[in-house]
Amino acid sequence: MNQNAALTANQLGEYSALFNADRANIVAASAATSSGVLKAATDYRGLRALPREFSIELKQGSITSQRHSGRCWMFASLNVLRQDVIRRWGLDDFEFSETYLFFYDKLEKSNHYLEQVLATLDEPTDSRLFQAINDYPADDGGWWAMFAALAAKYGLVPKSAYPENANSRDSDALTQYLNAKLREFALELRTAYANGADAEELRGRKSAMMNDVYRIVAVSLGEPPRSFDWVVRGKDDDEADKKNAKGETAKTDGADGSAKEKDGETDADAAKDAKKPDDGFVKGRVIAEYGITPKAFYDKYVKQDLDRYVGLVNAPMKRTPFGRLYHLAHEGNVVGGQPIEFANVTLDVFKKAIIDQLRGGRPVWFACDCDQFALRGEGVFDRASVRVEDLFGIEYTMGKGDRLEYGVSPSNHAMTLIGVNLDANGKPNRWKIENSWGKDAGRDGYFTATDAWFDDYVNEVAIHDDVLDDETKAIFDTEPVMVQPWEPISRATRCE
Repeated sequence: MNQNAALTANQLGEYSALFNADRANIVAASAATSSGVLKAATDYRGLRALPREFSIELKQGSITSQRHSGRCWMFASLNVLRQDVIRRWGLDDFEFSETYLFFYDKLEKSNHYLEQVLATLDEPTDSRLFQAINDYPADDGGWWAMFAALAAKYGLVPKSAYPENANSRDSDALTQYLNAKLREFALELRTAYANGADAEELRGRKSAMMNDVYRIVAVSLGEPPRSFDWVVRGKDDDEADKKNAKGETAKTDGADGSAKEKDGETDADAAKDAKKPDDGFVKGRVIAEYGITPKAFYDKYVKQDLDRYVGLVNAPMKRTPFGRLYHLAHEGNVVGGQPIEFANVTLDVFKKAIIDQLRGGRPVWFACDCDQFALRGEGVFDRASVRVEDLFGIEYTMGKGDRLEYGVSPSNHAMTLIGVNLDANGKPNRWKIENSWGKDAGRDGYFTATDAWFDDYVNEVAIHDDVLDDETKAIFDTEPVMVQPWEPISRATRCE
């Protein structure tokens, strides 16, 4: 080994002398060691300069919480859909059951993993491909496309039909022991293959393995409902109230909250009825479903074609030219489900699609690096508010493409964009984000990101194809470039 490679006592002495010669270093060290790096680096001027008002802002339901699990991608996806359910059906609030999809995601990921094992029986265990497949057999993370595949196959249910439990709130133990068993199964299949087992025998073994997987998941989460009852009360019928006041055909709420027309009333009678005292009943239209299945619930109450949502990434790397479609090989959950594909587009195309979707009243699922220049307590993503460069006396100079290439800021968290502020020139300068970390994170659960932070650390979005220009739509009709699991274009989001 080169003798000049090792750190020497003389070098350490020089570094120490330089450190102590600058009083700012001593002040920074005192602040960081007593308060932590992020608090010591927080700049109150940056926080004060970041407004929390937005020119385009969507209404949303109560803030959700993924607790100690890596289900952010699932929460963000369901938060996109629930906004339409709340608005379409006149509800005060609504939340889907995340645990319902979590149950089937664990099953489907296990099945997908074992299929990948069967497809790579000739690969050595130390090959890059097998190690990538074996890295996260049934972990919590995922993409929008994986959510879409689950919802299309299994439907959705309201949270009341399948609520959270100890192992959905804190999924570590379930994931740990499920993954351990799946890797044992991989060893069993590969050993049987090496000993001459044919495809039929291997398939039989795999089927028995999935029975064990089902038992593990069902014990941990409880079996999901095959059908359920749903009774919910919507908002008062404002139009009916207005008609009453005008003396038009009057309606009144019965004991069940349903609207009952009163025939033959005069204008005077209607006006008199409008002034009657409260009859003591809870008002609002009742929606009642009995014995409805998850698929029927999705078809009737959600009414969204998830195949119309496509993936866009902004990955400015030499290896991934813009205007091309990229397919993540060996990734997914539902075998035969929606492929994980992205069109790589320039930042202006990327942001225009997002703003157009928000203008149309629909939230946007997105994936980002939530760790960089982030203040969880204040609900801020902003380089000017987190002055770690000033604290350390350095600069971070990498561009977005290089950060992706070198693994500095791959996507690790998915959230929902529900607002944007446009300046006098119609350009975005900040974004409103609905997170899934509960009300205690950020400002009542919401975060604000500056546009500069957005440019650097938002990597991927799910966009309805009706807001795309023709040139971008055409990318999805081209042959995709296959991307191996270790190539830096996108990573499953699994932030807790």
